[in-house]
Amino acid sequence: MHRDATKSSSFHAAGLTNVGKVRDNNEDAYVVDSDHGFFVVSDGMGGAQAGEIASRVVTTVLPVMILARLNRLRNPGSRAIRYWLRQDILRLSQQLHAEADKKTAVRGTGATVVLGLLRENRAHIAHMGDSRAYLFREDHLSQLTDDHSIVAMLVRGGEITAEEAKTHPARGQITRFVGMEAIVYPDIRTFPLKAGDRLLLCSDGLTGMVSDENIASILRTTPAPRQACELLVGAANEAGGKDNITVVVIDHEGAAL
Repeated sequence: MHRDATKSSSFHAAGLTNVGKVRDNNEDAYVVDSDHGFFVVSDGMGGAQAGEIASRVVTTVLPVMILARLNRLRNPGSRAIRYWLRQDILRLSQQLHAEADKKTAVRGTGATVVLGLLRENRAHIAHMGDSRAYLFREDHLSQLTDDHSIVAMLVRGGEITAEEAKTHPARGQITRFVGMEAIVYPDIRTFPLKAGDRLLLCSDGLTGMVSDENIASILRTTPAPRQACELLVGAANEAGGKDNITVVVIDHEGAAL
């Protein structure tokens, strides 16, 4: 579901995806659904058509699954929302793996997911893989997700530095994704939103090319979400554009969601 920009009574949002300067095809996909406060970025893996299929399954099937579930619940609290996000993302992961396993051409395919569900002035962030969510609040950029990747594990364990991770041979190898054989759940966090908060969801085509400092600078100086998306994608391409680039920017204005 691609919409250039959307507005509700409580936030402005926009998304943008770009093939980059090296890849021949775009395996990223995104959702901007302001009506339901639902946003997703997914980065497909498996190569060529397989990766495209996986990311599009995530961005077409997952919103239907989750929103249908939430519509059946009466005023679900944060605990219920987190529980069902975990269950539905796991269910989609198992379904994708089962379908891909039947077809040699797409066997082993999968996709990252980073998801933002905004309800009752609260943000629920779920993710698997190395697509990220950030919060830009009061002039400070905070990473909300921890990458599920080999190099991130090595950095967290103190075995390599963040600088060494940029060129490590295992760069790009993720440890958790939609479509994997193992039964693995997404990480989920919930936090209250404040008026003026800006959320960023993105694939590693952005974060692999643009530093957090430059991302923060663009978010700080660019009021319109659509323009912020364009500048973020442009910065990644100017730095080399070695991967597909996808960004979603959401501005929370403070009214009830």
